[in-house]
Amino acid sequence: MPPKFKRHLNDDDVTGSVKSERRNLLEDDSDEEEDFFLGPSGPRFGPRNEKIKHVQNQVDEVIDVMQENITKVIERGERLDELQDKSESLSDNATAFSNRSKQLRRQMWWRGCKIKAIMALVAVILLLVIIILIVVKYRT
Repeated sequence: MPPKFKRHLNDDDVTGSVKSERRNLLEDDSDEEEDFFLGPSGPRFGPRNEKIKHVQNQVDEVIDVMQENITKVIERGERLDELQDKSESLSDNATAFSNRSKQLRRQMWWRGCKIKAIMALVAVILLLVIIILIVVKYRT
């Protein structure tokens, strides 16, 4: 049986770190510096900026959906662990019930055998008493 690993992650653990990373990576520099590769930065408005905002919004939506999916997968894993524990418990109970029922069946069989033996003994004793009475009555 493989070892069981419990997953105990809060939503803050998953979403908080991702949001802080996103903020750190996507922060806009406030000062107008010259980029080494791209040259001086241009104005931050116009159709290009709106496209970037639109793409950023789409990325944010995808990130939110993925975070929800990860949360659901973690919850599903926890439910599967609980279900596995319950099924193992049920299997153990079924095995114990089976063993106890076999033991009880043997006890009842022996009890039945004892009762039959006692009844046969009583019948033999009664037959002997009757035979002895008949023999004694005819001898006299």
